[in-house]
Amino acid sequence: MKIFGIAGWSGSGKTTLLIRLVPVLVRRGIEVATVKHTHHHPAIGDDESRALFAAGATEVLAASERRFSLIHQLPGHDEPGLEHMAGLVGGVDLLLVEGFKFAGHPKLEVWDPTLGKPMLAPEQPSVVALATDAQADSHGRPVFRRDDVEAIADFILKHDPIAFGSC
Repeated sequence: MKIFGIAGWSGSGKTTLLIRLVPVLVRRGIEVATVKHTHHHPAIGDDESRALFAAGATEVLAASERRFSLIHQLPGHDEPGLEHMAGLVGGVDLLLVEGFKFAGHPKLEVWDPTLGKPMLAPEQPSVVALATDAQADSHGRPVFRRDDVEAIADFILKHDPIAFGSC
């Protein structure tokens, strides 16, 4: 499994890019999974799952004929790192990581200067490309328009994969 990230500050367009990028990759025959780092409390699961957590369960697995989901509570534990999360994903060609902007996996930075946040690329060697609609110093990295999902898909598929231990 290849791991590649889409990183940037909140509001930069990471999720929008991923929503447009995934179908392009799938049409090319690539099986894709995603993992998203969030600072919000994800509300995943139905009322019954939430009731089981309230009763004290640490994990709830919900399964149907078309999908399953595993929800794991982290009471008193540290947030799992990307390497741990990637180890939970199997059977896909590409794991697209949204967020984890300071982890060591290769990533494309989505940058919007109107947010008033600094570009990650100058300080993050793991940023291997940039997606922006503004004029910017690319710091020697390839630059794509944020809506050029075909070219971004080409770049991701050609980029060398990483080993799990280097996340």
